[in-house]
Amino acid sequence: MIPVNSVLQVGQFPEIMQLEIDRRLSTIKLLDPQGKIPDGSFTAILTRSNTQIPKELLEKMPSVQMVATCGVGYDNLPLGYLKTHGIKASNTPGVLNDAVCELAIGMLFGLLRRIPEAQEYVKSSAWSKAPFTITTTLAGKCVGIAGMGRIGQDLAKRLEPFKVKLAYTGPTQKELPYEYFGDIKSLAKASDILILACPATPETEKMINAEVLEALGPQGYLINIARGSVVDEAALLVALQQKIIAGAALDVFENEPNPNVGFLNIDNVLLTPHIGSATSETRQLMTNLAIDNLEAFYNKKPLLTEVKN
Repeated sequence: MIPVNSVLQVGQFPEIMQLEIDRRLSTIKLLDPQGKIPDGSFTAILTRSNTQIPKELLEKMPSVQMVATCGVGYDNLPLGYLKTHGIKASNTPGVLNDAVCELAIGMLFGLLRRIPEAQEYVKSSAWSKAPFTITTTLAGKCVGIAGMGRIGQDLAKRLEPFKVKLAYTGPTQKELPYEYFGDIKSLAKASDILILACPATPETEKMINAEVLEALGPQGYLINIARGSVVDEAALLVALQQKIIAGAALDVFENEPNPNVGFLNIDNVLLTPHIGSATSETRQLMTNLAIDNLEAFYNKKPLLTEVKN
């Protein structure tokens, strides 16, 4: 049982998630993490992975002992501060794999087969004047996955029927039937399509730089469903403009919701507004798992999906 008004909800939630929160909890809301903290003795915070929780907020709330994040990413949390002060944290891995993998594959085909442009070609009546351009098939390609965690492995299984070769990189080699590369540049060089599914960490920040993009090459495609920080966007923009790589599909950006305007003016990029987990079914599952973690905390039980830092 979660005590009434013991949880501070930080940031805005989509309606479908808010309805679930209101059904199961009685929270006090702080829409802006930089705003004035409402009166109350809060022992837990409920937030989303796209809401930054500054340590300054926690410093003003010494009673907080738990932070539950809706989302698989937890780079929005001041992990060092949490560890130092013994504050537990949870995220919501697993429940969003299906939605994120579906979007990744949709973006992959949208990019290779140029589906958005093809629709506009029909709508503009250009088809009556000339055939649409020839595009690229996925079959026979090597798909490299950077980050072979839960999402990376689920994505690989979904790609197997498409007659592709699969390869991956990550901190350690795993018992998987795919070729392992010890570094991202080597994986990029071997890949026709490079999909980013790794977490945002200091080690992965701007991991996709000019050298990696050059290794991917003029026939190569990049798909980012990870975090914007994983890519050096200035280098990627140059690579797209100068056709150093063939194209890119991006669901995440360094500056959300205002991505670099340079991406808006080139035709070899497919852009979506960070919608990897944005299905009604997934958002409900995420919300419930976050609340389940809060219930475990208040019932003095182990967290279901604790962030270990």
